[in-house]
Amino acid sequence: MKKELKLPKFKSEDEERYFWENIDIGDYYDENDFESVSFPNLKPTSRPISIRIPEYILIRVKEKANEIDIPYQALIKQYISNGVFERKQK
Repeated sequence: MKKELKLPKFKSEDEERYFWENIDIGDYYDENDFESVSFPNLKPTSRPISIRIPEYILIRVKEKANEIDIPYQALIKQYISNGVFERKQK
C-alpha cells in the first residue's frame, strides 16, 4: 500500500460517483495489494433475443417442458447450454 485512502462521507450518489471518477486508485494501492475474488451467487446477465424456429419444434418443446414442469423458455436455455458446452468439451 502506497498511502492510506480516506473515504469522505458522501451526501449523494452523484458526489460519490464524482469522487471515484476523479481518483487514481494507483496512487493508493500497488498491484500486489489486490487479491482475486469470485462471486459465485451472482446471476448471469440475460439478454432477450428473437429466433425463428419451426412451429412443430416449439410445440414439442412446450409439451416436453409441461411434462417436466418447467417453463418452456427455461428448457430452451438448458438445451442451448447443453449443446454449447458439450461441443466445447470435445
